[in-house]
Amino acid sequence: MTFIDTHAHIYDPLFDADREAMLDKAASQLISQIWMPNCARETIPGLMALSEQYPDRCLPMMGLHPSYVGDTMEEELLAVEDQLNRNAFMAVGEIGLDFYWDMTYVDQQFTALRTQLQWASNLKLPVSIHVRSGHDRNAFAEAADVIEQLALPDLTGIFHCFVGNLDEARRAIDLGFKLGIGGVVTFKNGGLDKVLPHVSLEHLVLETDSPYLAPVPYRGKRNEPAYLRLIAQRVADLQGISVDDVARHTTANALSLLPALHANLLPE
Repeated sequence: MTFIDTHAHIYDPLFDADREAMLDKAASQLISQIWMPNCARETIPGLMALSEQYPDRCLPMMGLHPSYVGDTMEEELLAVEDQLNRNAFMAVGEIGLDFYWDMTYVDQQFTALRTQLQWASNLKLPVSIHVRSGHDRNAFAEAADVIEQLALPDLTGIFHCFVGNLDEARRAIDLGFKLGIGGVVTFKNGGLDKVLPHVSLEHLVLETDSPYLAPVPYRGKRNEPAYLRLIAQRVADLQGISVDDVARHTTANALSLLPALHANLLPE
């Protein structure tokens, strides 16, 4: 039984003091892989250093996070494109739309999203999509609209940190995406208790989004990949199955996004 943390910012400075111990703890909890999303140019060195140090455990994505879209968007996208052309990545991410804090660069967020979705399609890579609503706008719905409008061939990936309702879950699944389930599933008013009992396990993957969104009982503290087991347990409880089943299926679901890289690692 192993798990994959499909979204964790383990290059974050919050791990500088104990990164190796954090990774050892994750291994002790049977976390076999940690997928690392990029945010912007400033996060590339740390991301790449970890992927080089732990090539079989820490897998890098490359992308421009919507919260980092601003006046320097063109330079940021050029840096992402250069990395995608020069190095091997397991996904394009994290990309998407964030309306929560500031709407100043919303038009540029859409440009960055469309551009990076096209790159992913061209490279036949999955995407990790960040959607955070705010200012009376639904980021999930608007990102899904973009995906439908582009109609790119074989586009797939994960709606990271999925917190939507059942209709949104079904729409994501119909688009060919997995739902990334993280610490919010353990929150009393997180809402996923009304969704996950009605969604087949084949559509789910697990994530921590470390160092953010730690699950109960660590809510409000630094998150880390070892806590993925708590998320898996809550999913198991909501689905009425064992943690072993959650581990087996979500690991297979994650690896199915990367058939060329990991077909030989799919559990029997």
